[in-house]
Amino acid sequence: MSRARPPPLVTGISPKEGAAWTKVTIRGENLGTGPADLIGLSICGHNCLLTAEWMSASKIVCRVGPAKDDKGEIIVNTKSGGLGTSTVSFKLIRPERIGILDQSAVWVDEMNYYDMRTDRNKGISPLSLRPSNPLGIELDKGKIPQTDMEVTFPGMSGDFTSENFSATWYLIENHSGSSFEQLKFAAINLKKQATKKNEGSLAYVKGGLSTFFEAQDALAAIHQRVESDGTERVEESMTQRLENILNRASDTADTLFQEVLGRKDKADSTRNALNVLQRFKFLFNLPLNIERNIQKGDYDVVINDYEKAKSLFGNTEVPVFKKVYAEVETRIEALRSLLLDKLLQTPSTLHDQKRYIRYLSDLHAPGDPAWQCIYAQHKWILQLMQNCREEFISGQRVGVGALDLEGDSRPAALGRLGHTASLKRGGSLRTPRPSTWRFETPQQVQFVEKLSDVVIGQLPNFWKLWISYVNGSLFSETGEKSGHVEKSKKNARQRQNDFKKMIEEMTHRLVKLIRGALLPTTLPRPELSLYGGWENKTELTGAWLTQIIHTVRACHESLSALEIPNDLLQVIQDLLLELRVHCLMVTLLHTTEDVKRLAEKEDWVVDNEGITSLPSQFEQCLVQMLQSLKEPLEVKPGEINVLQLEQVQDQATELSMSIMKEFINCLEQLSTKTDNADSSHDISVDLSSPDRFPGSQEGFSPTPEQRLLIILSNCQYLERRTFLNLADHFEKHGLTGTEKITQVSVRTVRQLDRSLFETYIERRADPIAGSLEPGIYAGYFDWRDCQTPAGVRNYLKEALVNIITVHAEVFTVSKDLVPRVLSKIVESVADEMCRLMQCVSSFSKNGALQARLELCALRDAIAAYLNSESKSSFKLALDALPQLHSGTDKKLLEELLNKFKSSMQLQLTCFQPSCVQPVKR
Repeated sequence: MSRARPPPLVTGISPKEGAAWTKVTIRGENLGTGPADLIGLSICGHNCLLTAEWMSASKIVCRVGPAKDDKGEIIVNTKSGGLGTSTVSFKLIRPERIGILDQSAVWVDEMNYYDMRTDRNKGISPLSLRPSNPLGIELDKGKIPQTDMEVTFPGMSGDFTSENFSATWYLIENHSGSSFEQLKFAAINLKKQATKKNEGSLAYVKGGLSTFFEAQDALAAIHQRVESDGTERVEESMTQRLENILNRASDTADTLFQEVLGRKDKADSTRNALNVLQRFKFLFNLPLNIERNIQKGDYDVVINDYEKAKSLFGNTEVPVFKKVYAEVETRIEALRSLLLDKLLQTPSTLHDQKRYIRYLSDLHAPGDPAWQCIYAQHKWILQLMQNCREEFISGQRVGVGALDLEGDSRPAALGRLGHTASLKRGGSLRTPRPSTWRFETPQQVQFVEKLSDVVIGQLPNFWKLWISYVNGSLFSETGEKSGHVEKSKKNARQRQNDFKKMIEEMTHRLVKLIRGALLPTTLPRPELSLYGGWENKTELTGAWLTQIIHTVRACHESLSALEIPNDLLQVIQDLLLELRVHCLMVTLLHTTEDVKRLAEKEDWVVDNEGITSLPSQFEQCLVQMLQSLKEPLEVKPGEINVLQLEQVQDQATELSMSIMKEFINCLEQLSTKTDNADSSHDISVDLSSPDRFPGSQEGFSPTPEQRLLIILSNCQYLERRTFLNLADHFEKHGLTGTEKITQVSVRTVRQLDRSLFETYIERRADPIAGSLEPGIYAGYFDWRDCQTPAGVRNYLKEALVNIITVHAEVFTVSKDLVPRVLSKIVESVADEMCRLMQCVSSFSKNGALQARLELCALRDAIAAYLNSESKSSFKLALDALPQLHSGTDKKLLEELLNKFKSSMQLQLTCFQPSCVQPVKR
């Protein structure tokens, strides 16, 4: 029996601390009698027997395993001594995970590359073996959306392995809630890590010094054995046998594990491919996502994805990535073409145009999409304007109701104007029209309103698009704001003249189209075929021209509100000036025609002043004309007063005088109009009838003499009232030449008045005067042989009755005409009596008394209407008679005169002054 040995005792270990798999040397007493005697060895509770190498009873070499405890004893167990004790301990250091690019003095097990954070044995790329928390402080994930971060930091990343790493992004994303003290501690950790890396190879050598020593010992032992063997590369030498053994071991291992290793390699490659697909799934899915988003119209998403892909893979050298990125570029090029087509498509809103321009700019489309859009819009607006003309010229447009009772179908511009009152005024003096004339808008008016709607509807957006192009606001929502803005401003400066020509072309086209419809004579002959063709359309009245002026003014005001330079709109101002002049002339000409037709409206019904409705209608016609000219003659900002143009003044004055003359001519025509009336009746028959002036009877037609009196009364009213009122209206509305118009009008009406008055006196005075001589000598009366006078003879009474009849006829029409007419009648009668008395060769006593009686009776009866010529005639007649020397004759003369006045008192009352007004018929 062998006697028992003392238990093992560990008295020392070198090194005393280290990481797992560190090689240590254990020293002590009774550590075993040999390798077979050593049956157990644990360090910090981990069994290290597998790696133990027994050197002697006082020395054992082994490697420390990954024990659970950080510090523990070294326990040796032998067959001969049993379980031992230890007086020293070993400290296990747990190092950080060693990266694929970190230096290491020991072998790193590949098992550690598997992601142990999940329950799945899923391999991860070695590139992902990065410190999850490089700052060494607690993570505090923020809640800011990823899309907001991408917008805030365009082209950057919060991944610190990325080339475009943004520290600000990383801090906001992972440490948004960390305190300043924590961030200071994180900065200290970063400095420590940097210092550790700077130690470089020295730290590496220190950490693996024992490994280097072991490698050196092994190489020295091999070298010594080779030298002792004495041969190198000799058959059957130790090294050759060792090489053969190793080769056979390798072949055997390959044979055993070839299939397993092949499957492993295939699985690794599949795993790596899946990892690549998973990691770069954004790029691989991008072509399909682009197609889907284009179909949905999410162009913003497409552009953002494209920018992201371009920043990540635009310069890649990986063939797979190149191929996929090329497909992305193909889809983007198709999107550029699609957006350009949508941009140039008409009609489109300003919002859509700006949106498509921004999209194309973000996609870096070639050329200048904004200018292409402006050019396309310019051509489209011009075509719209031309199509508007073709639509009306070809007859495709029918009369659109201006006042449709069923529903307002007016054009937009007409609806804004509302000139119903003007239209009614303009048509109130026309010849009878169809009952629907108010509801028919002339083609030219519809055309101008439609054309104005086209310009007002399209040109403002066109101008705003240019302004956005000039100030760069088209690109205000893009990523590269400053670059696009500067480029836009530069291009706009280069194309200012081109755009100015576009605006000029559109305004000139507008003006020429309107001129072709309204003022064709102002266009050159070659342009008539393009802009004319309205010859067969309705001639416009002043009221419709006023509506057109209103429409064109509204168009000009809308364009001026856009702050378009005035020099570009001057051509519209020139058109407005010509339209206003044209409207003035047309209105005056049409008023002339209206005045010509006033004769048809004379009803011969006089009022208490002896005036018919004709002067009032004439005045109303001109007042309505002036009211209809109020808007055309109104001077808007930037316009000139058309009445200040000398040529316009002269033409307007001439036409105004022509209107006055036409009305006076109308009166003259009425004075000669007979209406088939028999004008050869005896005066006593015409005027003595109780129904001589039945003005209220239906179908009444006055006699020619009555016509003359009525028109004379109207002429006096014109001179006294109408012309003065019209002069006030002309001055109130700003028409010049009023004094000249009034003078010519008064002169002309006076000429007519004299002519008509002479005609009437001739018709009424001649029969009365002509009846005197036959009456005096009726019954073979002889002044030289006659009886004593018994009274005034009947011829004189008949003459007075005829004068009374004239008085009644004139008084019935106008009391104011009575003195003028009767004075002239009396003058004619007095002149005839003077002539008859002077023709008598001699008078007997009774003849002289009879003659004096009749002369005095006649003179006294009509004394109220004696003028100087009449008085002179009576004086000459009386002077031609022998004087009365006998008192008896004088007394007889006085008695006979009184008897005459008494017997004819009723008849002679009409010759006395009276305030009785004529009765209105």
